[in-house]
Amino acid sequence: MSNGIKIAIGLIGLALITFLGVVSMQPDSTHVERSLIIAATPADTFPFANNFDKWLLWNPWQGMDPSQKNTFSDSREGPGAWYTWEGNKDVGKGKMAIKSTKPPEQLKYDLQFIEPFPSTALITMTFAAEGDKTKVTWAFDGESDFMGKAFGLFVDMDAMLGADFQRGLDKLKPLAEKATADRLAAEKAAAEAAAAAAVPVEGAPADATTTVAAPPPAQ
Repeated sequence: MSNGIKIAIGLIGLALITFLGVVSMQPDSTHVERSLIIAATPADTFPFANNFDKWLLWNPWQGMDPSQKNTFSDSREGPGAWYTWEGNKDVGKGKMAIKSTKPPEQLKYDLQFIEPFPSTALITMTFAAEGDKTKVTWAFDGESDFMGKAFGLFVDMDAMLGADFQRGLDKLKPLAEKATADRLAAEKAAAEAAAAAAVPVEGAPADATTTVAAPPPAQ
């Protein structure tokens, strides 16, 4: 073996050792979060995260693969409910289950990615009232194994996943705001109807009652 080949092999080995060292020094976990102020109450916003039928209305990844397959648990709402997805390389394959809820303030999901590479994460949604609005925060916390750390060297997870979270929150905003507007309109109509029913007939005393005349005595 020539000296040139030995040197090349040595350099490759040194580069590999350096790469492995850099990967091993990467953080053991990943945290990504985005927030948005929505003109809706927490109570009107929370159901869109607690029900998977409503979740799909603002899921930023839904529709990326027109042939994507979704499977749901019998109950699609509340702790224990889950759904799975399977699609092309853009959406991959995985499962998400509602782990716990604290209506209407917080909700947590267990997230499992199966493809393109296995990993797990905890998703936390919080709904904090700010006056007559709600600050919605979507957070991701995942453990990073060796592959995850290596992936993080080449891909900015905060930028990539954060952009998806922002798109999802932007889609949630009009849905939650419409839910609040519809509820307020229904409550106003009900109050007006109740008030109208309580108004006495003009010219009649407020406690007027109907008197039925007694029949005349028999002849």
